[in-house]
Amino acid sequence: MLDADFFRRWLTTAAAAVDREAERLTELDSPIGDADHGSNLQRGFTAVVSGLEKEAPDTPGAVLTQAGRQLISTVGGASGPLYGTLLRRTGKALGDAAEVSEAEFADALRTGVDAVAALGGAAPGDKTMLDALVPAIDALPTSFAAARAAAHEGALATTPLQARKGRASYLGERSIGHQDPGATSSALLFEALAETAEEAAHE
Repeated sequence: MLDADFFRRWLTTAAAAVDREAERLTELDSPIGDADHGSNLQRGFTAVVSGLEKEAPDTPGAVLTQAGRQLISTVGGASGPLYGTLLRRTGKALGDAAEVSEAEFADALRTGVDAVAALGGAAPGDKTMLDALVPAIDALPTSFAAARAAAHEGALATTPLQARKGRASYLGERSIGHQDPGATSSALLFEALAETAEEAAHE
């Protein structure tokens, strides 16, 4: 079972991953976006961690809902509302339970991903974060490690695609050959999730 502490650790690990990869995310965003994806997410996840340190919610749902609200209020551009919606809707779907099973979390996360798709009007293959998120939630019932691998493969597979949504879509064919920054940062979330689960398993 997964408790509030597990989700706090996941978000803290994700923040460290974003911090580490911020420059690379911005480099990926430079040819096809506003060159601010890394710095925006870095600011957002730093705020999430400091919010959780100030006020630690005691249920998984509340941890994710608070983190989602924080991202929406601190991150500019499209990534704040999209990542914020992902976490907030997942948190709401988990409700008030003190602990949730991996299957319940997988179902709730699918609700969050569906909300992201609705908000951005995108689908897999459009060269967006959904190209990593959808394969990852499809693999999540198997294991956290499978979800991490699927997200990573999904992010890499965006390189040959032409963007059909978001800022990159304005470039048309010139968006081909660039890995999508949103899919890349989404893969970092699943990398952090698998890492958190592995650490918890060893305790």
